Amino acid sequence: MLTGQLGIRLMLLMGQNVPLPASYDVMQALSRVEVTSDADHGDGFQLTFTMSKEKPPDYSLRQSGTFDPLTRVTIAVLLGITPEVLINGVITHHQVQPSSEPGMSTLTVTGKDLSLMMGLQETNAKFENQPDFLIFETLIAKGYTKFGLVPQATPTTDVPIMIDRIPRQHESDLRFVRRMARRNGFVFYVEPLTIGLSTAYFGPEIRAGVPQSALTMNMGDWSNLNRLDFAQDALAPVSPSGTFVDPILKLSIPIPSLPSLRIPPLVSSSTPTSRTELLRETANQNAGQAATSLIAAESRAPESVTGEGEVDTVRYGHVLRARQLVGVRGMGFSYDGFYYVRRVTHTLARGEYRQSFRITREGTGTLVPFVIP
Repeated sequence: MLTGQLGIRLMLLMGQNVPLPASYDVMQALSRVEVTSDADHGDGFQLTFTMSKEKPPDYSLRQSGTFDPLTRVTIAVLLGITPEVLINGVITHHQVQPSSEPGMSTLTVTGKDLSLMMGLQETNAKFENQPDFLIFETLIAKGYTKFGLVPQATPTTDVPIMIDRIPRQHESDLRFVRRMARRNGFVFYVEPLTIGLSTAYFGPEIRAGVPQSALTMNMGDWSNLNRLDFAQDALAPVSPSGTFVDPILKLSIPIPSLPSLRIPPLVSSSTPTSRTELLRETANQNAGQAATSLIAAESRAPESVTGEGEVDTVRYGHVLRARQLVGVRGMGFSYDGFYYVRRVTHTLARGEYRQSFRITREGTGTLVPFVIP
């Protein structure tokens, strides 16, 4: 079991239909685990095993069938008594690297989160008089509850009427859901709840609730970071604009400025916008659809301030989660405060657990006098 001497234990479950604890031979051969949670590109994992040719002409570990394509995998860690699930996923790829030295050959197994199962088949369908969030819930309930997916959808404002518009699908469920999320300014991702159970989330980025324990730098014994660097990109913010045509007056009307779905604000000084994006599709939309398109574009715009670093997991004492808020302290007024965790990579080996991360927000200057330790 990896990282045992640090008081941190790894749990690995595998199976074709229901993940079960991995065998002793698999755990003994396991040398490295990497799990990436990425708010922009989805979650994935990589497992590295050492192999030997016990039964020629093949490696027994590879021959066992344990790592067949689309095998279910759950990876969790225990920092105390409660397991923290890092990913519920499936195997998509493996690579064998033979070595002439005994016991030095490796098998690298790669996989994705369970949203992959939504992208395997393309279909054509239409959804009359159904708003996007209801379509999403229908798709998950229809084909993916067997993988432990529980839909969590935020209601969408646009309700299409059949005589005006009929939402149509002409791609896989995954691409269709992502397309619906994009046009509403939403995000879609699969987040593990517990072993074998995950939330399929469809809604705006979650920037409310209790933040995670603070990332601390330059504060003596309170410090829990190996490193943290910040950068500000003045060209990242974008101001979208567009017009729609009034169906009665036949006039082109500008869409008024509307707020982003990224609320509440995290900074006292947002980076000024220097670029403008013209939304051409709004010319063929009604007022409600055009407003939704503008809000979606505002919500998709890149954030200007980025922090990248690495947590000392033993000092931090927690699993850092992507797609949630986290506090930063010890970096001065400009960079202290709350951030959105956009990516976390967990790397585990014997005696080692590293968490590297990327955090973002829309500018500089903290809004709060302190953050949760």
